[in-house]
Amino acid sequence: MSLDRSIRWRGLDPATLEHCHVISTPRDTRIRGTVITPAYGLFYRIKLDDSEHVRTVRLERTDGATLELFSDGAGNWSDDRAEPLPALRGCIDIDIWPTPLTNSLPLWRCQWQIGAAQRFAMAWIDADAMTVKRSEQVYTQLDATQFRFQSADFERVLDVDADRLVVTYPGLFERAEER
Repeated sequence: MSLDRSIRWRGLDPATLEHCHVISTPRDTRIRGTVITPAYGLFYRIKLDDSEHVRTVRLERTDGATLELFSDGAGNWSDDRAEPLPALRGCIDIDIWPTPLTNSLPLWRCQWQIGAAQRFAMAWIDADAMTVKRSEQVYTQLDATQFRFQSADFERVLDVDADRLVVTYPGLFERAEER
């Protein structure tokens, strides 16, 4: 993947505004984003290796709360004190609330066939609580621009662009002006 692009989303519930920049080269992918929520501002940084596996993620809120995680790219995670996080074993991707950017991570990394569901163990990060837990998720490509997303009893059909970045996430996010 080769990408150098800024994206903006508007959160619908709750009302948020996000600006994100993705730079991808044959060597790695670096993502930086800022989300303004009603309760706090959030800065996040994600680094992927050349196989599009998450290697580092750092979240910092305007109230000073931080969360930093490290992965070996094979599903083994540790925190910022190098303490292993066995509950996340096998998770390759992350899913950060409140941003639709992280829905793109498995879409970028995997080969897709229309109608074939793929299951993922995700490290789900709740920036409201600054916690992380395992989340089982399923994505199914419906056509060139739509993927069904399922997690527990939650389901949405995501519209994506040619770079597999979310355009609409019904009820939660929609693309705003790009620069």
